[in-house]
Amino acid sequence: MTDSVSPTPGTPTDPTDDFTPTQRARGRALRRSQLPWALGGRLAGLALTLILGLTPAGAGLVSGVGDWFGGSWTAEVLAGAAALVVLGQAVQLPFGAGVRTVRIRYGLVTQGWGGWAVDALRGLALALTLTLPVALGLFALTGRSPEYWWIPAAGAAALLTAALSFLYPLLVEPVFNRFTPMPPGPLRSALLGLAEQDGIRVRDVLVADASRRTTALNAYVSGLGATRRIVVYDTLLSTAEPREVELVVAHELGHVKHRDVLTGTVLGAVGAAVVVALLGGLSGWAPLLSAAGVPDVSDPRALPMLAACAALLGALSGPAQCAVSRHVEVRADRHALELTSDAEQFIAMQRRLALVNVSDVDPPRVLELLFATHPSATRRIAAARAWAAASAHNAAAAD
Repeated sequence: MTDSVSPTPGTPTDPTDDFTPTQRARGRALRRSQLPWALGGRLAGLALTLILGLTPAGAGLVSGVGDWFGGSWTAEVLAGAAALVVLGQAVQLPFGAGVRTVRIRYGLVTQGWGGWAVDALRGLALALTLTLPVALGLFALTGRSPEYWWIPAAGAAALLTAALSFLYPLLVEPVFNRFTPMPPGPLRSALLGLAEQDGIRVRDVLVADASRRTTALNAYVSGLGATRRIVVYDTLLSTAEPREVELVVAHELGHVKHRDVLTGTVLGAVGAAVVVALLGGLSGWAPLLSAAGVPDVSDPRALPMLAACAALLGALSGPAQCAVSRHVEVRADRHALELTSDAEQFIAMQRRLALVNVSDVDPPRVLELLFATHPSATRRIAAARAWAAASAHNAAAAD
């Protein structure tokens, strides 16, 4: 699988020792090849949203598509929201195809273009299913109270975020993957044993058919309460050693143990409410309404303006969200080490994930700060070695 040998976990080491120059160069080349497409897609989507929201073009779009369906208030809201969703996904589609083309060259994609197109349509249908009722409810509130609509809307946004977190594994995940129970055996027993050792109740251990789309390796624990289950990619089962699979799942159990899913849900709900409150303040700002070409926020033609403000707030908060995510991942890594006391296999697992996923194991710091939701592989391995050294020191001191 690899062409370098991991040093002993507790010994000091140069991080370059864990990956050969060829392996590091391969991950770096993939990052450099797909970054312009990935970043271009984000910028193109944001630019379109801002152009439509901060100029009269968006108001004209809502009026135009609304006229196709009769020109009523309801037609403008629903058709306008649908147009924004469709255009947003359409402008990013070529960039997504560019990323996919790069990943095909690196052997990371197993799905054909037809399957990819079907997934894109599924994603569009899901986005419309979620967006249209929200838009209708939003403008029902702005019509009732143009000044204070954001108060009930903030509460509704928080409740919707929490509900989606609970329902996601039941309603959304099955749209894109098929899940089958992991057959009884030593690995299933070991994974359930880890959960029991952690005091975590899980409903089942499932295998996702990720190999239909990718060669990437992953596992996760999803759901809250009665919907919680351990999910393992079939690619991970066919590639990694059983102990490495256990280490990946131990990391994911760390998220549950530290209530990261629940905390993330609460923070997401609070964040959604705060965004709506900020939109409420911005929506009454006369220069913004003038730029968008609408008289007030109760007009359905204000929908692109609200979408642009929300998108801009989301983009500005992105680095902070990534920083929180990296902190959470570091804590989950430490939990996996404490749960298994197996730094050597943890390091082997991190190397395998990095090599199979063709990760840039030591990316530029600025990119990591702006976009990375996980620490780099070299940072995670170094942290594991530091943990092993500290554990050995503490054990020696106890003796």
